[in-house]
Amino acid sequence: MNDTIMNKIKNNLSILGLKNTYENIDEYLGNAIANNINLIDFVDLIFEREAYSKINRSIENQIKMASFPSRKTFELFDFDFRPNLDKNMINDLRTLRFIDNKENVIFLGTPGVGKTHLAIALGISAIEHKYTTYFINCHQLIQNLLKANHENKLEEKLKQYAKYKVLIIDEIGYLPTSVEGANLFFQLIAKRYEKHSTIFTTNKNFGEWADVFQDNTISAAILDRILHHANVVKIIGDSYRLKERGDYIVIKNK
Repeated sequence: MNDTIMNKIKNNLSILGLKNTYENIDEYLGNAIANNINLIDFVDLIFEREAYSKINRSIENQIKMASFPSRKTFELFDFDFRPNLDKNMINDLRTLRFIDNKENVIFLGTPGVGKTHLAIALGISAIEHKYTTYFINCHQLIQNLLKANHENKLEEKLKQYAKYKVLIIDEIGYLPTSVEGANLFFQLIAKRYEKHSTIFTTNKNFGEWADVFQDNTISAAILDRILHHANVVKIIGDSYRLKERGDYIVIKNK
């Protein structure tokens, strides 16, 4: 095949946006000629790899847009360090049927036990199965709602967070919020209630949420909607961070 025809093929591939085929056409043709692959099998191979590449690019773009603080998967989670973790519940969550059922997930435990890791892993899995997903820290979420409220853009901001099939709200309880912030948080939870799934991570038992939201009534209303259709995963054990430093020999969670 002369250079003129090859350049024409590559130019057409570029115009059509067939990025993977454009980047690998020399290799594909070389293998086809060397292995005497017939035309139909060759075309099938090109389309299959192009589709696979496009799906992967879409997933990667969605993962970036989800704003995960880091990339965590179930394969990277040290289940051996968490012998008390209910693996049957984790495996059930990994089926993602909780999303179709519009159920919530709460990962509850002391700092460093892997709550955020598991939440991100579920989020990435959701994206891989074409569920729109977004991750945000609870304090940042409330600050964004407060700002939108003061700028008369609250409804727009609530709609933005309410639209995701899966919303991950990380670190409830690490910082207290004002009553105004708690009210806005409740409005978001109410908008998502029985419509979409929300994943929460928290270091506070539910009885302590009134201290976080500064109001018993608001806290009760938030918990009522979150826990109505919820999978609560309580994680007990030592901190992974202390384990990695070696300090877990001296310091133990109680």
